[in-house]
Amino acid sequence: MTVSPSIRRRHAEISGAWPASVPALLQRIYCARGATAIEQAQPRLAQLLSPDLLSGMDKAVGLLAEAIAADRHIVVVGDFDCDGATACALGVRGLQMLGAARVTPAVPNRMVHGYGLSPTLVEELAAMRPDLLVTVDHGIACHAGIAAAKAKGWQVLVTDHHLPGDALPAADAIVNPNQPGDSFPSKALAGVGVMFYVLLALRRHLRRAGAFPAGEPDLTVLLDLVAVGTVADLVPLDVNNRALVSAGLRRLRAGQGSAGLRALIDVAGRTAATLSASDIGYAIAPRLNAAGRLEDMALGIECLLTDDPVQAAEIAQLLNGINAERRGVQQQMVDEAVAALGQFHVDGDEPPVALCLFDADWHPGVVGLVASKLKERLHRPVIAFAPAEPGSDSLRGSARSIPGFHIRDALAAIDAAYPGLMVKFGGHAMAAGLSLQQADFARFAEVFHARAQALLDASLLRAELHSDGELRGDEFERLHAEALRDGGPWGQGFPEPLFDGEFDVLEWRVVGERHLKFSLRAVGRAQPVNAIHFSGWKDQPPPLRIHAAYQLDTDDYQDRRGIQLVIRHWLPV
Repeated sequence: MTVSPSIRRRHAEISGAWPASVPALLQRIYCARGATAIEQAQPRLAQLLSPDLLSGMDKAVGLLAEAIAADRHIVVVGDFDCDGATACALGVRGLQMLGAARVTPAVPNRMVHGYGLSPTLVEELAAMRPDLLVTVDHGIACHAGIAAAKAKGWQVLVTDHHLPGDALPAADAIVNPNQPGDSFPSKALAGVGVMFYVLLALRRHLRRAGAFPAGEPDLTVLLDLVAVGTVADLVPLDVNNRALVSAGLRRLRAGQGSAGLRALIDVAGRTAATLSASDIGYAIAPRLNAAGRLEDMALGIECLLTDDPVQAAEIAQLLNGINAERRGVQQQMVDEAVAALGQFHVDGDEPPVALCLFDADWHPGVVGLVASKLKERLHRPVIAFAPAEPGSDSLRGSARSIPGFHIRDALAAIDAAYPGLMVKFGGHAMAAGLSLQQADFARFAEVFHARAQALLDASLLRAELHSDGELRGDEFERLHAEALRDGGPWGQGFPEPLFDGEFDVLEWRVVGERHLKFSLRAVGRAQPVNAIHFSGWKDQPPPLRIHAAYQLDTDDYQDRRGIQLVIRHWLPV
């Protein structure tokens, strides 16, 4: 059961005034994404939105400034994904740079504490004797945990970007661009971006108070963490986020990133000088995320906080090993999920409009990846569930959605119509998390399917790849491949360039058991070009001619300095 995507071409004419250094191909790509000037396409830090536009910022800065002046113990509570880990490390490093003498990181263990600042985690934090908790990448839905912390006499500052529920928690201050009444124009900040903005505002406050007689700290040294967390969390790369990510990538490419991120780049086999957002998404972030999925994200945060290259390399190797284990667990769970699709009644090869899957042996840290893989395969909203811990009657679910179906809003509507069916939930338009009792799984699956069926029409269930059209013969060149590679960052809301066209298949072979390596010739072009289709081997030889959707990439294997096409999808001609 697989939904095969169709290819739809974007149509955009070059408009606006562009520097001569920007090739016409890249100008066309930018215009197709709504950027008609270099300031929109390649924004700089000077264009960042003001921290003043975030509501709650004055209260947040006041709490932090008072804590620093009184030498209070600040505990930065992270989350067990990459955004939460980078935000935690950023918060600890940044507060120390701004004069905080007692700052400690903390993070929940997925299997022990569950999500966010839970009452269970608060009880464990009591031994640290904190005065102020700063939540990063969570907190907006942690009513019970914040109440427990306040009952102990602690102050709580929430920094988050998730959508709030009907009521806000009783924190001392909340900074979240998505809270009601907030006027910050970019609602796409990741958790790490929100915390970076808090540090910017705090530095300005302390500067005005005369706290830096010898010169103020340079917070741009933390932008490597902002870049990694922002890309990893798959938030839209609007102009503001692209400015942050671009600056962080420049630091990483110059070898100026933290010791931990440099070590992760090395262990992932990437080249720092040409690091891209896709390298972060496919190589760096998974290794950090693996700690939170299978082990304890405290290890990932430790990697991001160390300044010792030797220690960083050792931790990066551990994370690399955990990630390899995660891939094995994930593949087994995906295979089981695909096999389980046979239980669903379908008309022909058409899958149901939405799916809920549960297996008592699945790992709760990997269900999000299973949901993501099935969503890609079926182009349907998918929620995968696993026991919160082995043998538990409580289930944790991870949801992934498709454009046109706001998954967090769908869960909110279900919660309003069926109070108590879910224990808790939260998330974004495209991804969410929830928990419920195993006895309620069948009922929830039925309700979720009905909700999706009411909101999704046939047009939304057709998978599409959006192409930037054909490349001209003279555009199959290294110059253009490098311009596309360096013209980003590309990602959510600012998609990586994708082209399509017809090719004669001159040669092909299977490499690495499941990848297809090609020698192709574009129709109307004499010179062949190398291409690879990762996971493209389906036990059938390709035809003599294909219509392929592909990316133009550099090929530096064995220092050849050539180009290759990375095929995303192909159809026989």
